[in-house]
Amino acid sequence: MNRFTYARPSSVAEAVHEVSTNPAAKLLAGGTNLVDLMKYSVERPTHLVDLTHLSGLSGIEETAEGGLRIGALVTNTAAAYDERVKARAPLLSSALLAGATPQLRNAATVGGNLLQRTRCYYFYDTGTPCNKREPGSGCPAKEGVNRIHAILGTSEQCIATHPSDMCVALAALEAVVKVAGPQGERSIPMAEFHRLPGDTPWQDTNLARDEIIVAVEVPASGFGEHHTYLKLRDRLSYAFALVSVAAGLEMDGDRVRRARIALGGVAHKPWRVPEAEAILQGATVTPELAEKVADRLLEGAKGYEGNAFKIGMARRAIRRALAQAAAGTPQSQTDKRIQ
Repeated sequence: MNRFTYARPSSVAEAVHEVSTNPAAKLLAGGTNLVDLMKYSVERPTHLVDLTHLSGLSGIEETAEGGLRIGALVTNTAAAYDERVKARAPLLSSALLAGATPQLRNAATVGGNLLQRTRCYYFYDTGTPCNKREPGSGCPAKEGVNRIHAILGTSEQCIATHPSDMCVALAALEAVVKVAGPQGERSIPMAEFHRLPGDTPWQDTNLARDEIIVAVEVPASGFGEHHTYLKLRDRLSYAFALVSVAAGLEMDGDRVRRARIALGGVAHKPWRVPEAEAILQGATVTPELAEKVADRLLEGAKGYEGNAFKIGMARRAIRRALAQAAAGTPQSQTDKRIQ
């Protein structure tokens, strides 16, 4: 680990000043990702800005529209077990409980979760090339070990996946990320917050270098009864998703009034296709209809030698998730065996 200076601002304005005046600054909250990256020498910041003492970012509040504003420093545990979150956005609570371990959730923050870096083996191994670490050095994952890698939205530069469970649920819920910078506060819809790799795989998000996340706002309509977060992984706990599905339905009897679906573990960002969701509107969820939705969601999917199985796995997961959401029988995050 390299030497670094350390600052602990007490206000958002001070924190913004720290990152806007020092290009080498990195933000520290729970540290569950950044500290690992520093230990592996993937990140070598010369200045750390500790956000944990900022006022006003550690609470959950109701918005004027009936939604929830979740502060960036709220821990994953606090968000998952908050009664308002469980009542109004149970999909988010479920996704949070599907991630990591209780110990990590106790430390990890909502803002930090949004900014997680990929868990690509080559990204973490500084002895190998990686376009995310060293632009132009190459992407050995394409021809190497790629079991956990992306099947959608890839580029010649990068086939890494985004690791978060929380972000997949936030994408389905159409949450909005509130950020603060030198020009004040602005809003970034979840659909626009993360980026596909394209020719700039080192840019994970559309957050500017001199901005910090202050909150996430979840709309009032949170699919209270008809939702599920289905996570498929190599073991039942403490593993990143090979494929995950966040599905939320508003039902009118046995017909779908509104649908939102996001996939995790398959792309560089949570994967949504509004045209696939539109297929469900006004219809009854059947295996045949779910198959059509899967066709549209997975259109253009490309597998590599080690991860081609993900295409079929994702198709089955979409069908199962839609059946669970329509029936109002969400996947249990206590008994993680697939229902």
